[in-house]
Amino acid sequence: MSTTLDQAFVKQFEREVHEAYQRMGSKLRNTVRNISDVQGSTAVFQKVGKGTASTKSTHGMVPVMNLAHSNVEVALQDYYAGDWVDRLEELKTNIDERQVIANAGAYALGRKTDDLIVAALATASTLTVAEANTGMTIVKILEAFEKLGTADVPDDGERYCLVGYKQWSQLLQIDEFASADFVGPDELPFRGTQAKRWLGSLFMPMTGLPIDGSDIRSCFWYHKTAIGHAAASDVQTDITWHGDRAAHFVNNMMSQGAGLIDASGVVVIGCDETPD
Repeated sequence: MSTTLDQAFVKQFEREVHEAYQRMGSKLRNTVRNISDVQGSTAVFQKVGKGTASTKSTHGMVPVMNLAHSNVEVALQDYYAGDWVDRLEELKTNIDERQVIANAGAYALGRKTDDLIVAALATASTLTVAEANTGMTIVKILEAFEKLGTADVPDDGERYCLVGYKQWSQLLQIDEFASADFVGPDELPFRGTQAKRWLGSLFMPMTGLPIDGSDIRSCFWYHKTAIGHAAASDVQTDITWHGDRAAHFVNNMMSQGAGLIDASGVVVIGCDETPD
């Protein structure tokens, strides 16, 4: 009785899953702080307060900033995405079909990675822009931009803004966002992937952003250092033969977690999605 799948197939399948996860599995992992190869069930992210520069007298002691140090602990959870591959059915498929299975597992885990990051963003409540019975407007954008500036959130190219597709459609109706007269031909949101840089931040439409019972969608404008993502194990693939089923079980798994590090680095923008 066969007990293993051909090793070349196994290695190729594992590589395809890993590449699919890296290529399209997660949209948000690179937008937050990351710790890899965590040993244990939790990861710790360091948080440092603001320092203040001072003068000193001749031959005097250099003043100490007395930075406030704290840490945020993030719990890791194990996630799985598996499926059966019938042995005889497998003989009838081609490499493209195998890639479909590999992609499906990688994408499922990638969406879970994004879900963890969005859930961490949803715990922020320090800086908010009220929904005011309206969708996404230029007034809300400018209010959120002001809150980020007032909180001394660095304008260093590491800011990101996640909006729902309803809000993305509303942004496209704002000239300052969508018109070449304001943003230039290279930053038009109608070109390439659905993401664009505006006001020093990368704006991206996302599914799965929180929505409450009153149809209020939460959108998030944040700095990379405000959220932490930790991984004890990136995506791994295990393939085993089950003779009683005459099939191989393909199991994709990972151990990851995410948490809010600095609430002052996240602005939550409420947008009304009540049907017209």
